[in-house]
Amino acid sequence: MSTSAHRRSAPLDLEALEAITDAVESGAGLPEVVRAAARALEASLAVSDSAGHVLAVAARSTSDEASLLADGSGVELIELRVSDAPVGTLRLRARGELDGSLLRLVTTLISSEVERVRAPSRASAEAAEVFLSALLARELDSAEAVTAGALELGTSLERGASMIVVRAHAHVAAGEGRRARVLSLVDRAARGVVADSLSALTAPRELPGDDVVVLLASGDDALAARAAEAIRGELLSGLAGHSVTIGRSRPCDDPAQLDRAAAEALLAVNVAEGDDERPVLAFEQTGAYRLLLSAMADNPEELRRFYAETVEPLVAYDEQYETDLMLTVETFLEADGNVAGTAQRLFTHRHTVRYRLERVRDLCGHDVGSSDGREKLSLGLKAMRVLGIPRRGGPAGEPGLSGGRVSKPH
Repeated sequence: MSTSAHRRSAPLDLEALEAITDAVESGAGLPEVVRAAARALEASLAVSDSAGHVLAVAARSTSDEASLLADGSGVELIELRVSDAPVGTLRLRARGELDGSLLRLVTTLISSEVERVRAPSRASAEAAEVFLSALLARELDSAEAVTAGALELGTSLERGASMIVVRAHAHVAAGEGRRARVLSLVDRAARGVVADSLSALTAPRELPGDDVVVLLASGDDALAARAAEAIRGELLSGLAGHSVTIGRSRPCDDPAQLDRAAAEALLAVNVAEGDDERPVLAFEQTGAYRLLLSAMADNPEELRRFYAETVEPLVAYDEQYETDLMLTVETFLEADGNVAGTAQRLFTHRHTVRYRLERVRDLCGHDVGSSDGREKLSLGLKAMRVLGIPRRGGPAGEPGLSGGRVSKPH
């Protein structure tokens, strides 16, 4: 199929065009540019490079995306060119009559973005997984080995690198291909910002969520921040009913230290998972949690033992009885040990807070009334987050309570 020759001529929608140019100028990445273009054209779009690799999709649903990529009914194919050289293909399914002038400008902008981000070659998912798994397992024992392994996959580390860990939680029933789709969306967004980046799924977790590790082939911290935001935007757009948390490392100039950078990104994503206000977190934003990086990387079993000796009984109790002991402890510590302040933050009665804190002491043996007890529980909470263990619980009241918990207003 080819582009229709008959299109409506109408005044150019400058506001729609501005949204696209803003995405280009901000460096948000090709996926965001294509989403802005889809909104402006009121169409579903898919962009692939000259080798046929899909670089970005903006569709209304997964079935719409599948039909678009399969050249289904109503799909038009537009060749993307830069200086008369083909760089890729735009697949388009319009939901109404198209503005010809806007389409030409959009096609030109997208062509330029494709030319900017396209890589000389693309590693297979299997090859990227093998390389990144070896990197994370510290099986590549020198900077030369890491650099050579990356080059074999078409990735240069001359500009430095950053590591990103992406965690996607499904809150709805998902099909067997969900993990592969998570990887595809992450890889697409990362390459939309830094073309020769590598992405791979990690082994399935015992805890909820799927992790994708990304080697971003750039030591530019601002670029890494844009890539993390682009990845989150792509996942939230392409995966209904999912939540997304992302951690990123400090820039790394020494390829031999990339395993350490991966540990930084993992620590950041684990800490971010307990912070609803910061779903994308840099290692440098983790504060005191940074002190536990060595324990997580070098002796995670000791960290797990400390967690088990402090707050694990509270996690198990909350999970079994749908109580809020962990939330109460966290809030109590944030309120500097003030019961009235804790009750106010939790929208509940101070007698309820006191009862819960007594249950905490009975279950784990640590008294929040003592500085030693508060210190151990605080470190236990940090160990829990560093290990990536989510806090569970629910709205039910503890056994023995008749009420006292007031819902927070929305």
